[in-house]
Amino acid sequence: MFFYKNVNINYERLGSKKGRPIVFLHGWGQNIQMMKMLGEKFDNNDVIIIDFPGHGKSEEPKEVWTLFDFSDMVHTLLEKLKVKKPILVGHSFGGKVALIYASIYETEKLVLFGSPFKVKKNPDSFKVKFLKKVKSLPGMEKISEYAKKHMGSEDYRNASPIMRDILVQHVNTDITDLVKKIKCPTIIIWGDKDQAVPIEDAYELEGLIKDSAVIKYPGCTHYAYLERLGQTMSILQNFIEGDINES
Repeated sequence: MFFYKNVNINYERLGSKKGRPIVFLHGWGQNIQMMKMLGEKFDNNDVIIIDFPGHGKSEEPKEVWTLFDFSDMVHTLLEKLKVKKPILVGHSFGGKVALIYASIYETEKLVLFGSPFKVKKNPDSFKVKFLKKVKSLPGMEKISEYAKKHMGSEDYRNASPIMRDILVQHVNTDITDLVKKIKCPTIIIWGDKDQAVPIEDAYELEGLIKDSAVIKYPGCTHYAYLERLGQTMSILQNFIEGDINES
């Protein structure tokens, strides 16, 4: 455990401290276990897996954090552990945090699984207009809160009030311009049936990051990296140990 912004944050360190540092960052609503099955395979490396605040065994933030707070938290932990220039592996929300980190701090390599980076057009604009209207009416606060819980996404409904506010920050934060600053080699693994973040975003991301390549998993969803775990491990091992061979 370590403290950042007065929040107790859980992490695990596996493998060998003499090896190359690899940091695994899970998605929203998940925990260390979602990345541990990957991290355990790199026993010759210095593997660090973090429970994001409000997830797993980590405390919730005391205030609304931005994505930059999450990135700075990762950097602060790595400084504490005397880790420099890590390899980052991130899924979904964790991938977005990894993108911000790699745009600001020295990063050796980057691996992304279904990682959002821009504000997507909201297909539920009716819901948004409805909530704004209800919220503006006198005495309707309770109905507005009920509507949020029952009309929002599953992640939103399952979150506490402060985590819902953080999730809103995440969804509404566009990092397109930051992504263009990333210089490290990057592998982008994506399922072509991903309904949370469409495969088109993967190719757009590839166009923004100079040294990057998309690896498409046909028939796979937002959890493509787990649906083809063996293939994912093979790609990671080749990429981390040297230059990946593309067929």
